[in-house]
Formats: sequence, structure tokens, C-alpha cells
Amino acid sequence: MDINALITQYGYAALVVGSMAEGETITLLGGVAAHQGLLRFPLVVAAVALGGMIGDQLLYFLGVRFGPTLLRHFSRHQSKIDRAQRLIQRHPYLFVIGARFMYGFRIIGPLLIGASRLPPKLFLPLNILGAIVWALIFTTLGYVGGEVLGPWLHDLDQHLRHLIWLVVVLVLVIAVRLWFKHRESR
Repeated sequence: MDINALITQYGYAALVVGSMAEGETITLLGGVAAHQGLLRFPLVVAAVALGGMIGDQLLYFLGVRFGPTLLRHFSRHQSKIDRAQRLIQRHPYLFVIGARFMYGFRIIGPLLIGASRLPPKLFLPLNILGAIVWALIFTTLGYVGGEVLGPWLHDLDQHLRHLIWLVVVLVLVIAVRLWFKHRESR
């Protein structure tokens, strides 16, 4: 079985699982796979949005249940945590949707939101909306990136052969240089 068949068969499930934990890279790759015709664009967006929404929802519930206890372990960052929680209370719409776009907030954001006691009836629809917007943007970026990567991926075998030869030459040059250095030191 080749890699394209694996992507076609298991791609959507991999996107759901992958976007639950780490989103941007897997979403971009899903967009590239859609561009290559291995997956369908709307289904990639749906799978990634579903995974992102489930992941953030679980982290939110962890924040509701264990947030105050978890946040006590970060006492040296308490002023930043307090500031983030004030922002959540003042601008819940922007924070819930925007946390998924802020670098470093992908995991801590939903935990903070849950710990701030934002009601689930407000978090859930905002989480769904944010996941759809996020999935659409990053899948589209991957799809457009597939336009650039497509020709390169098509010739991957040739590129790998060139890379292997380059590595072999570099290893030989380094080995010869070390051999001469070792010989001089005698």
C-alpha cells in the first residue's frame, strides 16, 4: 500500500485526531492533501473543525474541573493569568475565538477559559464558530500551499535521490577531512 492510498483511506480520521492535539501543521497538510486530490476540501475542513472543537471542549472542561488547582502551580505567572481571566470576562467572544489563533494559547487558552467559569452555553457556540473559521483559514492556506508544493511533491523520488547523494558526498568529505586531520596529528 502506498502513502497516497493510506492518506485517502485514513486521512480524515488522522485529521480529526491530529487537530485535537496539534492543529496548524496537520490542518495545513490536510489542505495540501485536498489540493493533491487525495481528500475532499469540505470534508478536510469539517474533520479539522471537529477535531479542534473536541480538543478545545475537553480542555475547557478540564479547566472547569481542575483549572484553579492547575493554575496554582503557575504562581510565578499569576499576574498574566489574572489579566487573561479579566480579558475572558470582558471580551469572551474575542478571547474564545481568538485563543485558537494565538501562538502558545492553543492548549492553555481553553484551560484558562474553563477556569474563569465562562458558562458552557457561551463557550460551546463560540468554540464551534472559532473551530470552523480556524479550520477554513488553515485548510485554505494548505490548499494554496499545495499549489506551490505540488510540483515538488510530484518529483519527490527525484528530490530524495538528490538529497541522498548530497548526504553521501557530505559524509565522504567530512570523513576524508577527519582522516587527514587525524593523520596530521600523528
